[in-house]
Amino acid sequence: MTAPAEQPAQPRVEEERAIPAARAAADAATTSSASLAAGAPRRAYTWRFLPFVVTVLYVGAVLVAADTAVLDLVKYALYLALALTLPGTLVYRALRRTPHSLLDDLAMGTAVGLVLELPAWTLVSVLDVRGALWAWPLIVVALFAAVPRLRAHVRPRYPTTAPLGFSWAVGGAVAFFTTYLSSTFLQRNPILPTSDSTRQYLDLAYQLSLAGEAKHQFPLHVPQVAGEPLFYHWFGYAHMAATSMIGGIDLPVVALRLAIPFLCALAIVLTAAVGWRISGRALVGAVAAALFFVVGETNFTDPVTMPFGTQASFVIWHGMSMIYSWVLLIALIGVVCALLQRSLGPGGFVLAGLFLVASSGAKASSLPVVGVALLVTFVVVLLVRRRIPWTLLILGVLTGAAQLFALAVLFRFQSYGVTPEPMWSFERFWSPPDGPRWLAVLPVWFAFLVNMQLRTVGIVPLLWLRRGRLDPSQVFLLAGGIGGPLIYLMVKQPGDGNQYFARAGFTFAVLLSAWGYAMVYDRAKLSRAGRVFLAVEALALGLVLVVAQFRLAGPAEASVPPRPIDPLLPLLQWALALAAIFLVVTAIWPALSRGLPALRGRGGIVALTAILVVGMPGLIMDMRKSERFSNGGAYATVPLPKSRVDAARWLRDHSKPSDVVATNAHCINAPTDGYCDPRSFWLSAYSERRVLVEGWAFAPRVSAAGSWDFWEPELLARNDAAFTAPTAASLADLRADDGVRWLVADRQVAAESPELQILARLRYSNERVFVYELS
Repeated sequence: MTAPAEQPAQPRVEEERAIPAARAAADAATTSSASLAAGAPRRAYTWRFLPFVVTVLYVGAVLVAADTAVLDLVKYALYLALALTLPGTLVYRALRRTPHSLLDDLAMGTAVGLVLELPAWTLVSVLDVRGALWAWPLIVVALFAAVPRLRAHVRPRYPTTAPLGFSWAVGGAVAFFTTYLSSTFLQRNPILPTSDSTRQYLDLAYQLSLAGEAKHQFPLHVPQVAGEPLFYHWFGYAHMAATSMIGGIDLPVVALRLAIPFLCALAIVLTAAVGWRISGRALVGAVAAALFFVVGETNFTDPVTMPFGTQASFVIWHGMSMIYSWVLLIALIGVVCALLQRSLGPGGFVLAGLFLVASSGAKASSLPVVGVALLVTFVVVLLVRRRIPWTLLILGVLTGAAQLFALAVLFRFQSYGVTPEPMWSFERFWSPPDGPRWLAVLPVWFAFLVNMQLRTVGIVPLLWLRRGRLDPSQVFLLAGGIGGPLIYLMVKQPGDGNQYFARAGFTFAVLLSAWGYAMVYDRAKLSRAGRVFLAVEALALGLVLVVAQFRLAGPAEASVPPRPIDPLLPLLQWALALAAIFLVVTAIWPALSRGLPALRGRGGIVALTAILVVGMPGLIMDMRKSERFSNGGAYATVPLPKSRVDAARWLRDHSKPSDVVATNAHCINAPTDGYCDPRSFWLSAYSERRVLVEGWAFAPRVSAAGSWDFWEPELLARNDAAFTAPTAASLADLRADDGVRWLVADRQVAAESPELQILARLRYSNERVFVYELS
């Protein structure tokens, strides 16, 4: 009985042994299947971020090739990630109602980080605890970690991801523009001068001096005239100072290598993200980024000239306030459009307020264009809907308050030469008409539209396809795109400074132009082959135009006798030649469509693409000009001798930030010329110290007076006497009354008195510059 009873048990034991084996096999199969299933998302995740990685590596390589230290790049990357993007993104997530995409969060968040950096910098400067500036991002992160309601914003879920083609297009735009900056700026301007024959565009030293002032002083004064208040849009230079303070990076490296490429890349990504969000189409964002930073102004001269302003790169690197303001303005446009589309909650008004306040001191040309755009949109919506648009009213009040803050607090109602004078920018090209006046005016208008506004032509089909029925966000973009050039045409400012209003309008216009392009693109219903053809068409046409300008364009030549319109003639002739070709193709297109059915219904998108890429040679021609001329083709370069900069940097390392310096070098021209061009900024720039009187050309008083004469001749005489006829009493008064502790004498300007070596202590000298300390 026992044996029969035990026999059935044997299979059970074997079965029990087999079960774990079967389970193991099943688990292995499941794990293998799960691994295969998980592998695909992992690979997709990797491919999704590949454009970002490739772009970052390329930009880094360009900067290293421009003599940027790898350690400085690492420091800067950590600063951007931890002190701007991380805290800014957390705050942006808390204020926006619903997430859009990771790109939107990071781009807008970085812009928010730039804004939040300003009050943090102000606080540590007022309290004189600048070494604690690094703590502000940590406080924000700690707050989000500690508060449960805020903790949810650390890892949000996104309803959409960036299409791979979009990512490559945006990365390509960043890479192209970085290459452009390398050719026109980075490779032309060393971080520090390499010899006494080095030359530099004169504004670069002035910018550096403002960053040095923001790094060590508050409130800000004109660094070249100690005690003279600075009524200027200086927020971008506070950003440079904060970068140096938090990142531990030398200011010349920040100013001449890091800040401008980063801000340009951020502006490109922001343009793409905002275009995508407000239109719902990634194509709009990619095209807008290309129109803004790949397609340049249209011209047909070699070397390239800009009759209505300056080429885009020159606007960016000779005065970084332009690109800094663009970043904030693009982000502000995104917030305003989202509020008008009701995709942002009440937090959107907080975001708008932040960007408006930051824009008030970023560039004086931003808020007037925003104000015009909001006013026009308010009136249009009020007339159409016959009820008060409260969102626009609130935004208008916020804009007015920010503009008042700028005028009263930052600029103290200084105009810097901006006065109403309609058509001042055009009058230089108008010949005295022999016949009807419109014959003289019409070519100038045509040249302006082709030169500055051709990239915005996508607005025309948008208006046509929507039959003029625009939603409020589109009205806002249209009003800003027109308002910027309109202000440019209505005011006068010496040095073509009024062009910045037109360039502020670009930020609106390229978004709406790209939106119109996407509408025409959708109507074409292109197949995959059609899309490839369109891309090839754009690249091929751009290449042909570049080659044509390389081979056919030449310098603008004056006629005999010269006429005011002569600088515009190459552009007008080029535009008319292209228009003739366009008309011929338009005439034969129906016949081509009958022979090639694939072309039917696609004429609009082909034509619009061709028109938009006409300006593609602009930036490349600027690069060509830079290869021929030093300093990126900039017209006003001044000597920046290594001996001067070495002395200034020694002084920075051996003095206190509160020390005031006096110098005998005020002018950029030779002392034998019989006059003074007071645009000398090297000492305040590279010493990061206030100078009693250096070069005073950019002080607000000079702009108001319209003269380069120094407004306090007794102070200038007392300053110069310290070098030419010093006495113990005069030097003691200079030390006690003006806070001067250091005297910097440039012997190529004038040899200092031998008495100075007795009355003051010589602390540094090279063959040219001698630095004395007053006890």
